[in-house]
Amino acid sequence: MAIISAQEIYSDQQVITASAASTNVINFGTPGTWVHATTPIVDDKGPSKICLGVQVTEDFDALTSLGIAFETDNNAAFASATVVYTETILLADLVAGKKTSVRHIPFNTLEPYTRVNYTVNGSNPTVGKITAGIIELESAWGSR
Repeated sequence: MAIISAQEIYSDQQVITASAASTNVINFGTPGTWVHATTPIVDDKGPSKICLGVQVTEDFDALTSLGIAFETDNNAAFASATVVYTETILLADLVAGKKTSVRHIPFNTLEPYTRVNYTVNGSNPTVGKITAGIIELESAWGSR
């Protein structure tokens, strides 16, 4: 089981009954620096990629599929968001316990602000919850 820091959670049991952005936005700071550092990385011998873990925590109904997009932007309002990764999960797979993960997002390609955007395809569900956050190792998260 992966451990997720409360400061690295985008969605914590977030109810998804319509298309929506994650409850939380994470500010990684200036590109090319360690998180919240003010000076650029000179010699990066540590991890240079992050993983995003997404888990269905309550079964969904009604929709056809759920689109999950990992976005980054230079402002917290996401006025000009860049989509870094997308995935679509069919209703049959939107069951409690389903885990998926974005495989290694290059940290140096991100702008300061990141979020997850959920797009409901088909009818709006009446139930369904997601937890999503930054995970240290994809292997600790489990299989796709």
